[in-house]
Amino acid sequence: MTSEQPIRWGIIGPGTIARTFAQGVAHSATGWLAAIATRNPDKRGLGEGFPGARIVEGYDTLLGDPEIDAVYIATPHPGHAEWAIKAVRAGKHVLVEKPMALSAFEAQSIFHEAAKARVFAGEAYMYRFHPQTGRLVKLVREGTIGDVRIIRSSFGFDMGHYRAEHRLFANDLAGGGILDVGGYPVSMVRMLAGAVEQKPFLEPLSVSGAARLGPSGVDEWASAVLKFPNDIVAEVSCSIMAEQDNVLRIIGSKGRIEVKDFWFASGTEGGVGRIEIIRGDGQRTIEVEEKRHLYSFEVDAVGEAIRSGRTEFTFPGMNAEDTLANLRVLDRWRASVGLEYAIETAARRTVNIAGAPVVAGKSLPKRRIAGVAKPVSTVSLGFEFFPSFASASLTLDAFYEAGGNVFDTAFVYRAGKTESIFGDWHTSRRVNREDIVLIGKGAHSPLCYPDVIARQLDQSLERLKTDYVDIYFMHRDNPEIPVGEFVDAMDDEVRRGRIRGIFGGSNWTRERMDEAIVYAEKNGKTAPAALSNNFSLAEMLDPIWPGCVAASDDRWKDWLKKRQIPNFAWSSQGRGFFTDRAGRGKHDDEEIVRVWYSDRNFRRRDRAIELAKKRGCSPIHIALAYVIAQPFPVIPLIGPRTVAELEDSLSATEITLSPEELNWLEG
Repeated sequence: MTSEQPIRWGIIGPGTIARTFAQGVAHSATGWLAAIATRNPDKRGLGEGFPGARIVEGYDTLLGDPEIDAVYIATPHPGHAEWAIKAVRAGKHVLVEKPMALSAFEAQSIFHEAAKARVFAGEAYMYRFHPQTGRLVKLVREGTIGDVRIIRSSFGFDMGHYRAEHRLFANDLAGGGILDVGGYPVSMVRMLAGAVEQKPFLEPLSVSGAARLGPSGVDEWASAVLKFPNDIVAEVSCSIMAEQDNVLRIIGSKGRIEVKDFWFASGTEGGVGRIEIIRGDGQRTIEVEEKRHLYSFEVDAVGEAIRSGRTEFTFPGMNAEDTLANLRVLDRWRASVGLEYAIETAARRTVNIAGAPVVAGKSLPKRRIAGVAKPVSTVSLGFEFFPSFASASLTLDAFYEAGGNVFDTAFVYRAGKTESIFGDWHTSRRVNREDIVLIGKGAHSPLCYPDVIARQLDQSLERLKTDYVDIYFMHRDNPEIPVGEFVDAMDDEVRRGRIRGIFGGSNWTRERMDEAIVYAEKNGKTAPAALSNNFSLAEMLDPIWPGCVAASDDRWKDWLKKRQIPNFAWSSQGRGFFTDRAGRGKHDDEEIVRVWYSDRNFRRRDRAIELAKKRGCSPIHIALAYVIAQPFPVIPLIGPRTVAELEDSLSATEITLSPEELNWLEG
């Protein structure tokens, strides 16, 4: 695209904010409004709000239009992620009205899709591009009021009375103040806290909120206190049922700065903005006159990015990292006040993020494991890090749609929440239970006793919404208990049909496994046939957690090769040892240093880096491919925190290492 060609815009969702944005396009130097998409093309007065634009029936029709370069997503909040991803997949650049998505997890998926498609994606905080914003940042960076200590920022208005039919009060539309306008003050204080450090933004160490949740369950007014690493304390508030002064206040050691109605700067149609500087030695006003339309700045910022081949905003716009950090604060704010929308629960969220049914994929390779009736994917998904069903379901969907079918759960993970999330996921998606290989674990220390197994499995199966697991592990061992008692307890569950595949030990020694197998064979019991110990190219030097056992050394490998017992290996990628977080001169991460730092491991890491360069991948991919390529069955357990991390890990399954390469990596 040349600098002379206008960016041809299409708008999805022709509401009030879309009309304002259309005016910004009309006053921009780079854009031209080509079309708007609506589900009701006969709506009265529609064309008057978007003069000169074609009216297109249906959002999908707009996305399929080759005459559209960029799409502005102005649907109600719950549709932002879905239509942004659909637009990106259609090859369109996207600007999404704030909030970019309901959560940082959803927004990350948008940016990930945009990165793959090499198109622009950004969030529409229009105030960021107005010259007044740059002037304010400059004043803070110059120390105009000394050391910044407190920032107060608000965006609130009063709707007058509760209106059940209005989107701001609608739970189904993610109404309320935090998502609608709370992101403004949060983005402001994060930017200013960063300006003090000469950075685009800072993330707060803590977020503590309070809110009034109205009859429909949305926040009608809310406040939060943010504490930053540089000791700045920020107070933010928002409302849809309280008229606020909306004055930005920056309080420093030598004075303060105040800006009224900051979000609209010098006004939508242009005008004069005023920055008040109040110090002990006097008061002065800085006037910022601007005649341009407020929204034209963000239109041109997108246009300039597209013409330059960039896929995100540059400062003072919010790039992907900035947007995700902002949404993480909103996520924490909502969590602290107990605000979850019904549309985020399993009962309502029954499709994937792009609005499509979740269907099993076939791209991920599968293998046969003795004792398990179903073929198993070459990697297993763990998902204990996610705070909610809505966040976890993104990764669960993506894994299943890639062909993954092995899911790792445990009684103790997040006090059972992981099991409940999985139960909600497979039932809400109507996934065929017979296609899933489900791992359950119980009897974790300190409750590592035989009689605990059945009682915990009762609870686990209820949470998992199933009547059996395919694979079961004792999560820890208790050497003070005769091994036969554990075998008897697990064999009982096999006979009851609640373990329908294989069982074994997680973090068990070879000696206890051998003893358990001998006991089972002598007493006509089902023998342990699975292991879940650490296995990695980097050998674990010190247990990550008490009671952990690694199976990576030569004696373990000889045992695994002889027994051909499958090892469902945790921390198979060395928990960051094969990434830039580790290195001979890096000692910031105490766990990585304590668990993995040795001359032998660093030599292996060096070889992984060398081989990765030859293969055109990353060292962490080589580390995972090493585990999968062993001459005995190893199914690595992976725990990605985002869909991007998941897809990155799964790419390692496409790498085949030869026996010679395995030997060379080991040295």
